[in-house]
Amino acid sequence: MGGGRAPVDPPDREEEKRPSPLPVVDGVRLADAPILLLVYFHTAIRAELAELRRAAVAVAATDENRESYSRELVVDLSRRFEFLKLVYKYHCAAEDEVVFLALDAQVKNVACTYSLEHESIDSLFDSVFCCLKALEGGENISKALQELVFCIGTIQSSICKHMLKEEKQVFPLLVNQFSFQEQASLVWQFIGSIPLILLQDFLPWMISFFHPDEQEEITDAIKEVVPEEKSLQEVVASSLGKKHQTDLGFFTELAKRVRPLEGPTSIKGRFKFHFIKWPLGWKKVHCFQKNIGNTPLASLLLWHGAIQKDLKEILLELNQIKISSCFQNLDFIVLRLKFLADVLIFYSNALEKFFYPILVDIFNIQPSLPTQHLYIAIDIEHLQYLLHYNDQKGRQTNEFVEKLRQKLESFVMNVDKQFSLQEKEVFPVISKNCSEETQQQLLCMSLHVLPLGLLKCVITWFAAHLSEDESRSILRIINQGTSLINKSFASLLLEWFHIGYSGKTSVESFRRDLEKMFSHRCSSLPGPIEEDAASSSSLSDMLHCKGSKSNLSKPLFVNKGKKGFSFSSAGSHGTKHFESYCSGINLHIYFPKAIMDSYSFSNFPHEERGVDSAIVEPIPMDLIFFFHRALKKDLDYLVLGSAQLAENVGFLTEFRQRFYLIQFLYQIHSDAEDEVAFPALETKGKIRNISHSYSLDHSLETENFSKISLILDEMYELHIATSSDESIMLDRVANHQQLCNNLQDTCKSMHKLLSDHVHREEVELWPLFREYFSLGEQEKIIGSMLGRIGAKILQDMIPWLMSSLTPDEQQAVMSLWLKATRNTMFDEWLGEWWEGHKIAKAAEESTTPSWTADPLEIISTYLPKVLDEQEAICDNFLRASSIGADIEPLEISNIDKKVKAFKGDDKCSECSGLFSGSNDKRCNEATQMMIKEPGQKFQETQNSGQCEHILAMNQEDLEAAIRRVSSDTSLDPERKSHVMQNLLMSRWILKQQIYNLEVNKSNNGEEIPGQHPSYRDPQKLALGCKHYKRNCKLYAACCNQLYPCIRCHDEVADHPLDRKSVTKMMCMKCLKIQPIGSTCTTVSCNNLSMGKYYCSICKLLDDEREIYHCPYCNLCRVGKGLGIDYFHCMNCNACMSRSLSKHICREKSFEDNCPICHEDVFTSAAPVKALPCGHMMHSICFQEYTCTHYTCPICSKSLGDMQVYFRMLDALLVEEKMPEEYHGRTQAILCNDCEKKGTAPFHWLYHKCSNCGSYNTRLL
Repeated sequence: MGGGRAPVDPPDREEEKRPSPLPVVDGVRLADAPILLLVYFHTAIRAELAELRRAAVAVAATDENRESYSRELVVDLSRRFEFLKLVYKYHCAAEDEVVFLALDAQVKNVACTYSLEHESIDSLFDSVFCCLKALEGGENISKALQELVFCIGTIQSSICKHMLKEEKQVFPLLVNQFSFQEQASLVWQFIGSIPLILLQDFLPWMISFFHPDEQEEITDAIKEVVPEEKSLQEVVASSLGKKHQTDLGFFTELAKRVRPLEGPTSIKGRFKFHFIKWPLGWKKVHCFQKNIGNTPLASLLLWHGAIQKDLKEILLELNQIKISSCFQNLDFIVLRLKFLADVLIFYSNALEKFFYPILVDIFNIQPSLPTQHLYIAIDIEHLQYLLHYNDQKGRQTNEFVEKLRQKLESFVMNVDKQFSLQEKEVFPVISKNCSEETQQQLLCMSLHVLPLGLLKCVITWFAAHLSEDESRSILRIINQGTSLINKSFASLLLEWFHIGYSGKTSVESFRRDLEKMFSHRCSSLPGPIEEDAASSSSLSDMLHCKGSKSNLSKPLFVNKGKKGFSFSSAGSHGTKHFESYCSGINLHIYFPKAIMDSYSFSNFPHEERGVDSAIVEPIPMDLIFFFHRALKKDLDYLVLGSAQLAENVGFLTEFRQRFYLIQFLYQIHSDAEDEVAFPALETKGKIRNISHSYSLDHSLETENFSKISLILDEMYELHIATSSDESIMLDRVANHQQLCNNLQDTCKSMHKLLSDHVHREEVELWPLFREYFSLGEQEKIIGSMLGRIGAKILQDMIPWLMSSLTPDEQQAVMSLWLKATRNTMFDEWLGEWWEGHKIAKAAEESTTPSWTADPLEIISTYLPKVLDEQEAICDNFLRASSIGADIEPLEISNIDKKVKAFKGDDKCSECSGLFSGSNDKRCNEATQMMIKEPGQKFQETQNSGQCEHILAMNQEDLEAAIRRVSSDTSLDPERKSHVMQNLLMSRWILKQQIYNLEVNKSNNGEEIPGQHPSYRDPQKLALGCKHYKRNCKLYAACCNQLYPCIRCHDEVADHPLDRKSVTKMMCMKCLKIQPIGSTCTTVSCNNLSMGKYYCSICKLLDDEREIYHCPYCNLCRVGKGLGIDYFHCMNCNACMSRSLSKHICREKSFEDNCPICHEDVFTSAAPVKALPCGHMMHSICFQEYTCTHYTCPICSKSLGDMQVYFRMLDALLVEEKMPEEYHGRTQAILCNDCEKKGTAPFHWLYHKCSNCGSYNTRLL
């Protein structure tokens, strides 16, 4: 495929190439719904993906200088994909940890599905990076570029589909369920949780995709969600004002390794550190020595001290808790640990990105830090896992405290070692060789690594640890750095620092802030402990540090009216309470595996359950798993087959047929889920709303199937077109290659989408059926789903499904299927159809004679040769029979195929009595009779020489033939037994054939009665009968006569005609009797249709009405079919109109007789009326019966709404006066309608139920 034309954007991707217009949800604008800012991120992500795909397609389509161009592409695409991955991961983490949790508190069971979809993000991006890495290798560039386009197409389809579903379901709910202030709070948590250094590029990048008018609206909306702190708003506004950088090298370098270092050898290779490329315009300066105690880096020593002090205090408190078993402060300890873990994550990232590269790349110093740095990274991850695992699993408190204490001891030890090495190897070198200006910029950039929401808490916490002199030193550093960094950012730092050292943050306030930021999803302690937990005094001591701060000079810009720090502010839409940071967002970025392992949604109690476990203890809903397995296997086939089409055009027909089968079966499956399974789930209050996302999946996946169908149609039209023009042929080849690439691209995208969809269903939905539905309810759901699938579809579905399963799984499937349909005739239909299916399949795959062939043909190869005179006799017999009747002689049935083989002469002698002289004489006479009447028409039933061999064969010949069969090594024992049986009965079989030929003669010269056309109308214009319009008659072997249909036979005969015995028909055009089928096999009729509808099981043909065969009734019914206008109720065992989907079920109600005429309702051709009580009667009988009765003749319930009649009786009884002696007397009654007992005033005819008001009662 490398030499073909590169893939181009298929038609469905055209709309994705440009940003969509301003997002609107039900007419709501961004100014009124801040949550729509996330939809603007959707638009930017779509546009970026479209641009990336377009760039890859352009390179793949370029034949000249492709290799050199691809290397440039790899560098650019790698940077852009790294940045896009980071943007999208932060976006998804914000939805999982902030937006979805808030929505789940208002509307249950909506957000969990979308969180599941987020899990596949990394794998999507990993496939793109794998292709880019292959391009770096430089081998097979053309193929690698094509694969890159396919991978980008897959990620584009997956992400765009996911975002479209969110915009259809999630965001309308957010707009409707949350006020402006609540939406603004959610958006600010997202913005406040992104590191400032990334936020300064995220927002300009997103805004750059929109028109200037829209950019202004976005900017205003972002400013509106920021808390009303002047300096904070200025910092965010400065980020919005920056121009989006086209070269994202610096920021993507940050994005590549957001986690700490993994080893000592990876520093120099990963960092291309040059001062001239730093965002703030750093430059190399003259270095001079200074004491670290007086340099800006001295503040980091204070920073280390604050962290170490808190960690050791926490460790001490854990030891005290272990001794005292008093857990009151444990909850606050966990919050503080989470806070310190986050602080160390960002601090490690700052050291890794800014400090270590200076030593390695600038001063060529290799520190001994990376190994220790790796230990810290591992400790942080393990600590986070332990804290969040306990959040979700509710570990026993004593066990948790002990594990936490052990982990914290190791962690504190490694932190001390890390800080000691930094103070010895890193800070002195930088202080000695870098100016104060450079050091201040390093500190500033380190603060930019922190998110704004966390930065405030960190600054106030750090300031609370400092003495007066230490605080003055920090304030001096901040003031000196104002000229080097953003002034609004410096003002913001001073303001927050003042809050901390002034003591305005109380212990309770600090604790509340930590709870908002770190108590996500669920709290860490059990309820009683959490309620009894009291505040620790350690922070009080920390906040009241050494020395009095009353005399400390305060910055002039501090708002003196502020009583204390608060995350609330007043805006134009009223008072807003903002949560500024969510720890879970950055945990998703830094420790995704730990987060995924530590918790999952409570909706997935059986997530570990899969298809394989279904075999151990199968339940009815496991049928869905088996269908999914077959579907996933065919999705693999589509991907492989689409690749094969590029090299083998002849494969197109087979591929199209298989695709249309998959498309058809998937549509049936998805419709059944949407109409049966999902509504059943929605009836359970606890899991309501959980299935709507999957219904959206079905509609979007149907569109994908349609797109593939259009591509296949184009390929087919191109394939069947003919032309001798060479240029046209070349264009056709190029178009075919392009269509193949588009097909493969679309198939891979659909494979990913549908596989993920199936996986989510198995993880989230189907375990809920096991939990919330009994086995009986599950059988009812499966029965309703199967009741919408007709016989023709099942004939394709069952072999397709079974081919994907092991024998044990096949047995489990059929067992579950038969249990769900046990009240029906499905097993009977399955046996009849499957037997015919196997015979037809064997006839196609094998050329060996069937065991159902003429017995005389089977034994012909083992008969001895005889004289030529006798051969002449047989030739005369064959000539006479070649023009005979069209009905083959009746074969001997029910022959035991497992009779033991005869061996030896003594066994053969037992058969001598079967062949007597009188029998030979009778056969010869019959032969002479047939020769004398050459005008008779008999169908040829023997091959040349068969009659001669049988008539002339003596006992020795028979025994010799049996010995030849016994010595034939090509036959298996069962086959040998069958052939020997036919040899022993050969003369009797021939006698029966001759006898049947004699019987077939009629007095009028007709061979079979009824061998003439029949008509529906007196004008003889339409062939058929009064029951059916058709072009054939059926042969009734029981009567040796032809009838237009089975019902015509039953009307005149004294016995019913078994449909299974009908094997022949007569075409009413050529009058040729032949095996029954949908068309005439005579050449002169040119495949004349016997009827538009033909059922091989019921032997029904009709050329007029719409008829379908129900596999559960095992009968043909009038209608368009199951799943179209009818469905089959497995409990009632009846085909019903889809308008009766909700009805009163009575087990096997259709198998009863009509209570009026006592005829069978199930097989009746007359229309049937379903009564409100669930009983059945013929419609004609119902009309006649209701002229005089209004109650069911079986259960006595009312046949309809009788309120008008009952009001008439009320009026009648009011006017009627009872005799005095009956006044006040009552009678005990039982109501037939509500089935409740009661009393009614005395009356000799009418008694009203006091409960439901019905007069349909009886006396007790």
